[in-house]
Amino acid sequence: MTPVAHEYPMTILEHHLDTFGHVNNAMYLQLFETARWQWITDGGDGFDTVRKTQQGPTVLECTVKFQRELTNRHSVVIHTRLDDYTGKIGRVNQDIVRSDGEVCCQARFTLALFDLKARRLIAPTDAWLASIGAEPTNRS
Repeated sequence: MTPVAHEYPMTILEHHLDTFGHVNNAMYLQLFETARWQWITDGGDGFDTVRKTQQGPTVLECTVKFQRELTNRHSVVIHTRLDDYTGKIGRVNQDIVRSDGEVCCQARFTLALFDLKARRLIAPTDAWLASIGAEPTNRS
C-alpha cells in the first residue's frame, strides 16, 4: 500500500462555533467528514460515483482525541491518510492542524465499502481502493 496523504485547508467560521466560542465536539466530526469526502472525490470516487454504482464508504467506528481549542477564524489544514485496508475493513487517520503547527484534534476512523442495494458491506473494488490510495494488488 502506498499511503496517499490529502490536505484540506479551511478556515474555522462562526457557524462552526458553539456557545463557548470554540468548535464543538460534534462539529469536529462534520469537519472530518467534509475532508474525507474531498479526499475521496479528489481520488476519483466521489458522491457522483456513489450514486452511479450504489456503493459507497460507511464509517464503522471512530476514535477522536481533542488536543487544542479551535476558535473563530483559525486557519487549519485537515490531513487525511489511509493507514491500512485489510479484507473489507480500512482504517483512516485524520488530523486537524492549525496554521501555527499545533495539532488540535486527531481521529481514527474504521470504514468499509457499503452496497446500497444489498444493504451490506462488500469487498472493496479496485476503483475504490485506488481512490483512497490503496494499491489493489496489495489488499489482503
